Amino acid sequence: MASELNREVLRRFAKLGAQARLEQIEMERKAILATFPDLVQRRGRTQGGTAPSPRVAAPTARRRRRMTAAQRKAVSERMRKYWAERKKKGGKE
Repeated sequence: MASELNREVLRRFAKLGAQARLEQIEMERKAILATFPDLVQRRGRTQGGTAPSPRVAAPTARRRRRMTAAQRKAVSERMRKYWAERKKKGGKE
């Protein structure tokens, strides 16, 4: 009972601290944007609501290459050999 009460109190304090920190971050963000109004905001918009400046490039998403069936089979065989060796050696040392 007391531990539940302590958890709830701690959770409440943590939430208050998180809210205060978010307010600080928002104030810092506003100060930075006031100093550098050409910085891009969320969703690719600038502070004035216009399109982002051409100097700022959006990060490109990295895609993972797909493995062919032969590549998957080769990895599988390598891992089978690897784990067989580890098992033969006797586990963690």
